[in-house]
Amino acid sequence: MCFFGQNNYIWFADQNVGFTAFDMSGHGRYRDLWEHYYKDCQGVIFVIDSSDRLRLVVVREELDLMLQHPDICGRRFPILFFANKMDVRDALSSVKIAAGLGLERVLDKPWHICASNALTGEGLQEGVEWLTQQVREMVSNRS
Repeated sequence: MCFFGQNNYIWFADQNVGFTAFDMSGHGRYRDLWEHYYKDCQGVIFVIDSSDRLRLVVVREELDLMLQHPDICGRRFPILFFANKMDVRDALSSVKIAAGLGLERVLDKPWHICASNALTGEGLQEGVEWLTQQVREMVSNRS
């Protein structure tokens, strides 16, 4: 599983499903590194700043580039979007984020937007549980 957000290595397990995640940063100079992990990834987590409307355009462009990549476009795997900073007064709703990212066009991969707050941990368990279930279903369907 690939994790795109900050700068560290994360491992966690839940109900006999283990995740190895790489926090790959959204900064421009690191984005070219993402594609080196596409081939082996079984899911993607995007962390979105719900209070940064302008950055949503950049996120959409990066998402579109990722979805068109040869190692991604023909594969089915879940994409989890953490809509972070939902506690900020002018944060975009999950519905507005989905519209801004054009997620209605993503028909070949299950996706989910989870409202979250990284400072309090709110929404993180819900998102990880959704992703765990999706990965579990995909692994069992391949068997």
